Amino acid sequence: MKRFYQTASLQEAMTGFQVVLDQRAVKTQGGKPQIVASKPLGEALAGEWEAQGETLDASAFPLRDMTDYALDMVPDTKGEIVEKLLRYADTDTLCYRAGPDEPLWQKQREIWDPLVDALEAREGIRLERVSGIVAKPHPPETMDTLRARLSAFDDFELAALEQLSSLAASLCIGLAALESDADGMALWAAANLEEDWQIEQWGEDEEAAERRANRLAAFLKAMEFAQLLRG
Repeated sequence: MKRFYQTASLQEAMTGFQVVLDQRAVKTQGGKPQIVASKPLGEALAGEWEAQGETLDASAFPLRDMTDYALDMVPDTKGEIVEKLLRYADTDTLCYRAGPDEPLWQKQREIWDPLVDALEAREGIRLERVSGIVAKPHPPETMDTLRARLSAFDDFELAALEQLSSLAASLCIGLAALESDADGMALWAAANLEEDWQIEQWGEDEEAAERRANRLAAFLKAMEFAQLLRG
């Protein structure tokens, strides 16, 4: 699609901020007014439009896509998203370790235990660590506490958390990525610890490296989205 506007700017709306293309207020892909409460997020959304060339690149709107998802989809599916995130806790990458006699186990303990310990301390929960592939459920009270915590997020925060946890295959990392002092590259390295271990042993093919780079970019963009929400 060719660029159909001259300038993208931000205007105040009744409940927040909305991008305006020339004189046309932007709507979500579902047809709702795209109004956000965070001015920094609104400015970043306007920046995506302003950065477009003569032809619009649909892949260059990641913040718009997350915003539209938060406005169009999350309100009607919040309960389903919470349950999906709880399943990431059930099978959290950081809770499933190699056997204690394997070299990888010690590295997992060094990198993963501080993240799991921090989550337990923040949320007042206990997570089961497992060696091997046999599942071991977390205590019911842990899941109840997490369900209440996730249900308390607003639609935009939940959209960010769903993306982060899905890419990391870990609710622990997803929640850590929402913290104001989160180190995105360190969290991504923790999420991919086992994959990196395999690469060290056997190498990495070009196609897999490209997929991973795309996933990393999406993870960091979701972190940016969450940071913009805080203003």
